[in-house]
Amino acid sequence: MSTPRFYVPGPWHTDHPIELPETVARHATGALRMREGDALTVFDGLGRAGTGELMRDGKSLYAKVSAYAETSRESPLDITLVQGISSGDRMDYTLQKAVELGVRAIVPVFMKRSIVRLSEERLARRHAHWQGIVIAACEQCGRNTLPAVAAPCLFDAWLSNAPPQLTLLLDPEAADSLRTLAAPSGPVILLAGPEGGFDPSERHAITAHGGIGVRLGPRVLRTETAALAALAAMQALWGDF
Repeated sequence: MSTPRFYVPGPWHTDHPIELPETVARHATGALRMREGDALTVFDGLGRAGTGELMRDGKSLYAKVSAYAETSRESPLDITLVQGISSGDRMDYTLQKAVELGVRAIVPVFMKRSIVRLSEERLARRHAHWQGIVIAACEQCGRNTLPAVAAPCLFDAWLSNAPPQLTLLLDPEAADSLRTLAAPSGPVILLAGPEGGFDPSERHAITAHGGIGVRLGPRVLRTETAALAALAAMQALWGDF
């Protein structure tokens, strides 16, 4: 059985036990049925991890860490996923698996064909929910560095501030495939559309911005499949697969 891993934001004091946040403590003793003395690992989201055992002091739970390490399981590829916001479980699945596949950052974007429309209050809750998905995925897959999840924004707002990086647009009608491209020498932006795909005006705006359309074989992939297939292919071609 693998040792449970928990995200505990720093800074940590290496000569003191690390107090577990209330939500982490509740998960450890509730869902996982952990007891004092059980082994655990904590990580700070910035690349640092500590192994030790669970201890209790009054009503609080702590990680009594015996060894610290700067363990990196990060991909050599610096990929930012710009994902057209999809509905419900589709978006959750995409974010979870993108973390497992090594994505460095995630930008949720409302596009013209996005089905989801949220009030400001619900949008804040959804953003927090997505951050929780990313944390849980890092706990599961062994990453000690948390990918950033940007606040959701409109497509035009994102594009107007997009950095001048290699930008790949997932387009089933594109002439190029990933295999026809040279290995990237720097950061990469990967754009995936929502359920209805990209609107033609969005596709034109991205290519005018210097983006390159790429197809993933002869089949049209769903929104929850496209980005993940591309990430896996990029890791196989240029990364650490």
